[in-house]
Amino acid sequence: MPMSEGSSAPIRLSTRVVGFLLLSLLIGLGAIGTTLYLSWQLEGGAAAINAAGSLRKQTYRLSLSLYEYAGQPDQARRQRIADDLAVFDRTLNLLRHGDPARPLYLPQDEAVYQAFARVRAHYANNILPPARAVQAGAPVPDAAALRRNADDFVDQLDGLVGLVEHYNERRTMLLQASQVILIIMAIVGCTTQIYLMFLLIFRPLELLGEGMQRMAARDLSVRLPVETRDEFGALAAGFNDMADQLSEVYDTLEMRVNDKTAMLNEQNRELSLLYGTTALLNENFEGQELCQGFVEYLRAWFGAAACSVRVADPSASQAHLLASDQLPSLLAEAAECRQIDDCLCGQVLRQNHAVIQDFRAGVPEGFPATCTRLGFAQVSAFPVRTRQRQTGFFTLYFHEPHDFSPRDMQLLDSLGNHLGNALENLRLSASERELAVTQERNLLAQGLHDSIAQGLSFLNLQVQMLDAALQRADVDEARSIVPLLHTGVQESYEDVRDLLQNFRARLGEDDLRAALEATVSKFRRQTGLPVTFSASGHGVPLPTDLQIQVLFILQEALSNVRKHALGADHVWVDYVEGPDLKLTIRDNGAGFADARMADQGERHVGLRIMHERADRLGASLNIQSVDGVTVSLVLSAQQRGKHSKEVS
Repeated sequence: MPMSEGSSAPIRLSTRVVGFLLLSLLIGLGAIGTTLYLSWQLEGGAAAINAAGSLRKQTYRLSLSLYEYAGQPDQARRQRIADDLAVFDRTLNLLRHGDPARPLYLPQDEAVYQAFARVRAHYANNILPPARAVQAGAPVPDAAALRRNADDFVDQLDGLVGLVEHYNERRTMLLQASQVILIIMAIVGCTTQIYLMFLLIFRPLELLGEGMQRMAARDLSVRLPVETRDEFGALAAGFNDMADQLSEVYDTLEMRVNDKTAMLNEQNRELSLLYGTTALLNENFEGQELCQGFVEYLRAWFGAAACSVRVADPSASQAHLLASDQLPSLLAEAAECRQIDDCLCGQVLRQNHAVIQDFRAGVPEGFPATCTRLGFAQVSAFPVRTRQRQTGFFTLYFHEPHDFSPRDMQLLDSLGNHLGNALENLRLSASERELAVTQERNLLAQGLHDSIAQGLSFLNLQVQMLDAALQRADVDEARSIVPLLHTGVQESYEDVRDLLQNFRARLGEDDLRAALEATVSKFRRQTGLPVTFSASGHGVPLPTDLQIQVLFILQEALSNVRKHALGADHVWVDYVEGPDLKLTIRDNGAGFADARMADQGERHVGLRIMHERADRLGASLNIQSVDGVTVSLVLSAQQRGKHSKEVS
């Protein structure tokens, strides 16, 4: 029968088992103690019978000793009479007080006590006085009197022994009964223990096993009876709770599967929107075309009446329409829609979160009612961000109010971030292309300076020298200058061709040393100055774009030697290849002052270009004059790891 909830405190199974075992132990110990007590009484009674029986023999011995002493008195017989009396006294005292160590005592029975009292009285009145009188020297009574007194005393002792034996018979019967009871208790206790074990343990385990088998067979209606308040009762209650939960789960499984399927479909729908929009934003489109695809995709997805994207100007005061889909021209051209503070949608940039306005409650004070006049019931604007910075917003227009779930709001916020990043990437790409064009223009200007400008400068000097020779009517000098002019023009033409070829192709990885030597030879032909070129070292060659920088630095340095190294009659060019790249150009001209060099360094185009090229190499460029005579230009780059440079 099931237990009612909270009927009483639960009783642990261990408490029941231990209590039953303790009760069985106490009953067994009681039965054993009773048996031991009866045995102890029987042993004491038997010892008392032996002691009383010994008095019968001692009575006849004392009578014999008295009779012999009467016939022939002597000290030995007198002493024997005293010893016999001492034995009588000890035995009677022993029967009276008992001896627990043996054990020896008279049964605790009133008839036994009365019989023992008569024995003591008969001894004190009939046995002890004649013996004391004989010891005192009185004559011995006749033999008949002694015999009669002895027989009477023995009869008293027989009566006492008979009572003790009768008492022991009763105790023997009780002992046998207790042993039979002990056997019966052992049988009943064992049977009871087996029954209780079955009732308390085996039956609950069997019921639990049957319930588990039925549960395994998908019989979810199985329930176990809660019949006890112990651990098995709690286990049965737990099993029933589990069965209830499983039954509920099984009954609602289809509904939960449908809910989970709907949720997965919604998530797939959101992922489809997110991936589709992301794929669109990753296409190679211009900004306006990209936003146009975005608004068309978004309007169709949410079923909006119109959609638009606006970007804020740098001052964040106006929002310019970048793309729209199904947007009325009145809204596209409205001046209040361009002013961020005058439009509800523009509040996105001020509040830094989405703005959803339901026009059924009216238009907020201070804002135009253009959207309501066009039939829109709700306008939802969402921020467009890039790097946590708001750059614009996109707006969805609805003819009927549209509820956005928290997941929709999160999704639209994520789409705004993706759109902002895509627009920012387009801007960065445009800036990168503009920077690349600027760099190409700078390279072109540097190339023109390093080649054509240097050649024209040489031709200008030669023309000035030709003009001076003609003014002096020095025909021989003029004739010597004309070949130089012809050579300069030819070399300028070749420089133009080389420049065009440099913009179409680069040096090979192993061509730098040969190109440096060719440049030195060209300078030697143009100026007639002796030039010593030396190259040493080896290692991994520089990339071709860096080799060109080294070559152009050498060209500019030799051009400066030709134009500014007054009085120079020798030039040295040393090139060290390898990880510690070093290029040294040295002449023995007039030199320069450091202050003048610092002043020209700011205005001299060639020097500035050389420093820019050295920076691209990650190298140091050092120009110095020693003792005001020798000028040296040292380009040094110590390449370690990723070509880190150290100033030489």
